[in-house]
Amino acid sequence: MQIKECIVSAPGKAILHGEHAVVHGKVALAVSLNLRTYLRLQATSTSKVCINLPNINTFLSWDVAVLKQLLPDSGAELGNVNELDAELVRMLRKFVGVSNGTLDTRSMAILAFLYIYLCVFAKSRELPSLTVSVWSELPTGAGLGSSAAYSVCLAAAMLSASGTIPSPLSDQENTARWGEVEMELINRWAFQGERIIHGNPSGVDNAVGTWGGILRYRSGKITALSRVPMLRILLTNTKVPRSTKVLVAGVKDKMNKFPSIINPVLESVDAVSCTCEQTLTEMASDTPTPEHYNVLEELIDINQHHLNVIGVGHTTLDTLCQVTLARGLHSKLTGAGGGGCGITLLRPETECSVIQNTIQDLRDCGYDCWETRIGAAGVQQHSPLAVKEQQCHDFRQACGPSLGQAADLHRPPHDISFKVLGFLSLPRAWPILTLQAHTAVLQSYGAARHHSVSLSMWGT
Repeated sequence: MQIKECIVSAPGKAILHGEHAVVHGKVALAVSLNLRTYLRLQATSTSKVCINLPNINTFLSWDVAVLKQLLPDSGAELGNVNELDAELVRMLRKFVGVSNGTLDTRSMAILAFLYIYLCVFAKSRELPSLTVSVWSELPTGAGLGSSAAYSVCLAAAMLSASGTIPSPLSDQENTARWGEVEMELINRWAFQGERIIHGNPSGVDNAVGTWGGILRYRSGKITALSRVPMLRILLTNTKVPRSTKVLVAGVKDKMNKFPSIINPVLESVDAVSCTCEQTLTEMASDTPTPEHYNVLEELIDINQHHLNVIGVGHTTLDTLCQVTLARGLHSKLTGAGGGGCGITLLRPETECSVIQNTIQDLRDCGYDCWETRIGAAGVQQHSPLAVKEQQCHDFRQACGPSLGQAADLHRPPHDISFKVLGFLSLPRAWPILTLQAHTAVLQSYGAARHHSVSLSMWGT
């Protein structure tokens, strides 16, 4: 293996406008969230491959010799980056012991990990022993791109560790991003991971995780906005489960029943997305004005009404909109709807007390709520030199076995609760980056916990 240690991160995603309409050929705007997934890959001498996923209480290890048996004897190429290897997926399903039915989160995460690991390292015919540990600030199953951020991190770390792509870090840097060619390769491998997890993904989520910022999606074509403002939002999880498949089918049924009503609504949603794109472009190329925020707020209100009309709203989302509007803030659902998550725009002049009170109001409703930003940077590599010894010790204690001493454990690791640079009890959060390594990340923690950190940054 080319490197001994690799630390990477990738952002989650939200849909700003265009939910459901995008299924019918309209524009959708997908934005990166400053809530990230982090991955640490370490080379070991244990002859084992280990994965530690504390967010879903999973720690597993396999002998390298056993995994080598999954490689083709002929020396043929394993896993084309542009095409999912169906035979390898079948073998891995059997190896992991899962049926052809719907997979749970744990099984999907393991399959994606093993698939990318085997495909990336198969060319050398020498599978390395390593330990991969992953944490996320993103809840699973909430439509916030947690699986895509995971796949992007896997692809970036494996490609970097194998020497397929060079490290973007210079000697003096703590955080850096790859060039366009390398990110395209990361994105393609991440898409294969998403195909294992979701079957037939659009490619939007992994693209947001790779490039960050704001992406325009229409009929399979993804275009990145060249410059985007970093907007503050509240992200709220109503914790109401929903089926995207059922909701999409419901919209289709309404279209078939009332085509002269629903089709114009979808056209209007398309116009909202395009108007928002134009407004964001203006904000990025000049100083944002109060009028820009007025437009964004009106578009949020209009789009939320659209989504209720096509039948993907929910009483919890109505409550979200009412609670935030009482504080002078504007909200809409993000993603499939029917519960799930919503976003609330925060203006630059919004007072901290208003934000704190709004978050408390929403938590009193039984929701989870975070202050974060949209337009965050895409996949990044972080320098291991930024790791503090005490934080490494805390990390090892929390994750169970030492990273350098992997063992055959099939038990969940201890729950993670860290004290990181003054921020108390961040369950399952990234424990080891110093303030210098990734100030924006730690500031986002402070915003999420204390709602008082002011962060000004542009997606790059």
